[in-house]
Amino acid sequence: MNIVPSKKMSLFQPAIFGQLKDHAKTYQEKGMKMIDLSLGSPDLPPHEMLRNHMAEKSKNPAAYGYTLTGTMEFNEAVARYYKRVNKVDVNAESEVLLTMGSQEGLVHLPIAFCEPGDIVLTTNPAYVAYIAGIHLASARPYYIPLNKERGFLPELTAIPEEIAQQAKLLILNLPGNPVPAMPTIEYFTEVVEFAKKYNIIVLHDAAYSEFYFTGERPISFLNAPGAKDVGIEINSLSKSFSLAGARVAYIVGNREMINIMKQLKSNLDYGIFEPIQSTAALALDNSEVITDHLRKTFAERHQVITKGLEKIGWEYAPSNGGMFVWAKYPYSIDSVSFAFKTIEQSGVIMVPGITFGSEGEGYVRIALVQEKELLEEAIERLRELKI
Repeated sequence: MNIVPSKKMSLFQPAIFGQLKDHAKTYQEKGMKMIDLSLGSPDLPPHEMLRNHMAEKSKNPAAYGYTLTGTMEFNEAVARYYKRVNKVDVNAESEVLLTMGSQEGLVHLPIAFCEPGDIVLTTNPAYVAYIAGIHLASARPYYIPLNKERGFLPELTAIPEEIAQQAKLLILNLPGNPVPAMPTIEYFTEVVEFAKKYNIIVLHDAAYSEFYFTGERPISFLNAPGAKDVGIEINSLSKSFSLAGARVAYIVGNREMINIMKQLKSNLDYGIFEPIQSTAALALDNSEVITDHLRKTFAERHQVITKGLEKIGWEYAPSNGGMFVWAKYPYSIDSVSFAFKTIEQSGVIMVPGITFGSEGEGYVRIALVQEKELLEEAIERLRELKI
């Protein structure tokens, strides 16, 4: 039988993460100890309160049917969280949509709003799911420069007028992955004005909104005046609450956009396991207690990596949040070759910057997903590289 993939599959190449793991396994089997700083998968366990709640809820024989959509318990918890934490009013019935993790929502969203050939504004570098969703919708990406002088915020004024006139969707991610730039109310206000001027839908990915190290929480896009008129925000419990495997997230904002996404998702899935939704609601209602430990832990790790990189002569994008460090290494070698050589010489696994776009060449993404002592050891190993 001659099995031929569709032409569209040429747009979806194997992810580099598996290749890094396979390469590392070869050297691990030779006795080398690996320090994995590649995947942004939280190493901290969920709070005991959440684990116990999930276990009890899962004992209920009636809990195993389809939920179809978000339960009212979950939607109302999202609304309470936004009111309490972000000072934003959200209607639980019409302005909240459950998704199976933010990845699912991000990849499917362009299908709901873009015709083939439509332009989607995104950044270079950017999280890999954005381009996957753009390709799935047969849309066209236009890459916005990240302006170092403005704290790596996407430079909207650099978008040509003819591109802005044609654009259908703008995707932002602040604090970002891989570059953890922090938003300001002035910047989000500029985004709203830009979106209104050109009739562009805004999607803000707020997956790292609980990762901040200075006591000043990143603002929500919905804090900007008029934000609900032009956009939506997606947030996940994967990172902030260590519920990555539970695959639970949500979209909030413009009710018409939410309704269109509801229509799409009603054809894609039958909801999320009710005990997961109930546990997620409990997490949101106790976010301050749960995420305080997360911030203290990641702030300490961030200090270890950034101070360590300074000592060994590396540059990095300044940041006060996020769960990654975007680091520029001091060697004349492409980022993929560098990442593999680093595994071979040191056992430190990092993601080559080119994974996130052409502007990532010369950089690596370092995930803060190991304990402080291992991060210190990783720095010492990087100090000894011979490239």
